[in-house]
Amino acid sequence: MNDDIDRELPMEIGDALRDREETVAVAESCTGGLIGAAITSIPGASDHFDSGLTTYAYNAKRRHLGVSREALDEHGAVSEPVAREMARGVRDVADVTWGVSTTGVAGPTGGTEANPVGTVYIGVAYAGPWGSESSFASVSRYVFDGDRAAVRAKTVERALEDLLAAIGETER
Repeated sequence: MNDDIDRELPMEIGDALRDREETVAVAESCTGGLIGAAITSIPGASDHFDSGLTTYAYNAKRRHLGVSREALDEHGAVSEPVAREMARGVRDVADVTWGVSTTGVAGPTGGTEANPVGTVYIGVAYAGPWGSESSFASVSRYVFDGDRAAVRAKTVERALEDLLAAIGETER
């Protein structure tokens, strides 16, 4: 990730959220707080950034985000259902407009045939106005090349891109 991206995406997200008077919280596993750090690297982030939770362990995902035991048991932490529950969970627990989640295998070990090293799931959850039935949660699966640091950096960049795209697709 280069410095332009380090600042550009968080600035665009901040501007979009500030204009809409919306807020965001993040639930990170494989990125260990890097998304929150990227967003808060921009002055004025307190206008729109609520909180970041690094929920690395199964029990932390359950305890802080309400991720179900069933999702973790049936699919494992690195899965679409868990990423969706993490994004919804942080959105609802923090009572914000947007929740973003990451869970993946950064490496160098831990990969499986189904989820090789570099596999990441990024969730984005939106809280629409009550009664609008516009709330949603979406998850995308990515496989990034590189070492642990590269996978984590690419995940941060992609999560910010996914959030910005989702903000652009919703009307308020």
